[in-house]
Amino acid sequence: MEFIEPILYIGISQTFFAGLLIATKKPISTANRLMAALLFMLFFDLIFALVKIKFIIFYSFPFIAFTYGPLLFLYVRCMTHTRLKFNWLNLLHFIPFIVFFIISVIFRSDKTFTDLAGYFVADRYISVRIVYSVSFFLSISAYSILAFVEIRNHQKHLKDLVSYTSAVITLNWLKIISISFYVTYIIFFILGGLNLIVNFLPFDPYYTIFIFVALFSFIYSFYAVKQPVLVGIIALDDDEPGQKDAESSYRRSGLKGAGAEKLLSKLIDYMETAKPYLDRDLSIQDLSVATGIPRHHITQVLNENYNRNFFMFINEYRVNEVIKRMKSPEYRNYTILAVAYDSGFNSKSTFNSIFKTLTGLTPTQYREKQV
Repeated sequence: MEFIEPILYIGISQTFFAGLLIATKKPISTANRLMAALLFMLFFDLIFALVKIKFIIFYSFPFIAFTYGPLLFLYVRCMTHTRLKFNWLNLLHFIPFIVFFIISVIFRSDKTFTDLAGYFVADRYISVRIVYSVSFFLSISAYSILAFVEIRNHQKHLKDLVSYTSAVITLNWLKIISISFYVTYIIFFILGGLNLIVNFLPFDPYYTIFIFVALFSFIYSFYAVKQPVLVGIIALDDDEPGQKDAESSYRRSGLKGAGAEKLLSKLIDYMETAKPYLDRDLSIQDLSVATGIPRHHITQVLNENYNRNFFMFINEYRVNEVIKRMKSPEYRNYTILAVAYDSGFNSKSTFNSIFKTLTGLTPTQYREKQV
């Protein structure tokens, strides 16, 4: 058990200072406060684990873990819905935490749960241990799935808002880390169960998992410190009262037939004459301001009359611009990536992916055919 203690000390220091840094990060936001709360919960969990290893057992169950899922989910919600505020109803997510906190206090002097070796001992607490483990498994699973769905819906929605990709706005880092966090817990659930049956592990998975808690606290801290509030970068539709309802029901807006075709023609004319797609950070808000067409009308005519989302609509023009420049002697000595960036792309991977989707060839293959 000695090798775990230094890791716990590092994790305790890391989570405390990272939580303090994010809690005071400007601008102050609900999302940052929730991430700070998650880090402080990790901080207390690591402290309690250290005290339990070195000194005394002062609780029956590790109840703090029941805050991980709710805090992560609420952080994701507030990141993807920037006008969302924490309200009293959100406290309902923490009922399991409160319940097992009370149970831990009530049975603090009893040996209800010390380590995995005695988990299925047929004493009077076995039903409590089983309810605890099932509840925690359901909690971490449900909130991990909810967080994943929120991020996926956010990423899908972004394709109607912006013409570029960026880890800052897609929150892909959060999706990857959250999945990894959940998978790690599942692995330890499996290892713990197998160890109870055949006792093949040279270590106790219950204590070893705190190593990974310390590791994930560092990763969450690193990215959360760098992550800005999304409303400061792009104008999200649900930041405007009523805007989300307007977009979700645009099929009933009355913009049909000739009216929709007229707006589409206006959009295409503007794209071909002003070439706004050369702006790497072009958003639907920029196009709306430039053309005078409301954002939800742009989304509607592109989806219904052009069978495109905003992201693909803009990037098709960029691909065509790249092809045009590849064929021009003026750009013969330019690298493909330089041509792509000059045509409005901001990411090599996005450029390669979209180019192959639209042409069936990689940029290199396409250029070689032009020689």
